[in-house]
Amino acid sequence: MQQQSANILFSDLFQIKDIDPSGKRFDRVSRLVARSDTYEMDLLLDYNSELYPLELNDKVSLVIASSLSLEAVKPETNGQTNDGSEAKVSWRERAPGERDLSDEYEYVMYGKVYRYDDVTKGSGAESGQHVAVYVSFGGLLMCLEGDYRHLQSIVVGEHVYLLMRK
Repeated sequence: MQQQSANILFSDLFQIKDIDPSGKRFDRVSRLVARSDTYEMDLLLDYNSELYPLELNDKVSLVIASSLSLEAVKPETNGQTNDGSEAKVSWRERAPGERDLSDEYEYVMYGKVYRYDDVTKGSGAESGQHVAVYVSFGGLLMCLEGDYRHLQSIVVGEHVYLLMRK
């Protein structure tokens, strides 16, 4: 098993339960509904179905990362790695032969976290335990819902990468 990068904010394996539950609205875009067994998370995700075709019951590994760098990037140091050198944050700045996190995945999107909601029904001890994180990837939307402990490292206003592979 590979070592998990410090830039990875969330990682889990999801099984697709439904595709386009409200009907297909766009030619090249589909909305998937998926559930993870490990963290019991629910996922709604718009994706380009022409570039990355998926089917019911497919299992996909989904990662949300703050950077594609394989080096740990500290957010408070403006993109510097742990050893003090400047980390290349954008995938466009890669030198020939240089590897990053996207090399290990088949589908990558870049977006911004725009909402974080408490979705727990009722009040009391369970209030605040179940949350939903919303991310926009240039109009393709994602809602990731589950226990707050697995999503607490994702911050509203932060730019993130979504990486998927079958």
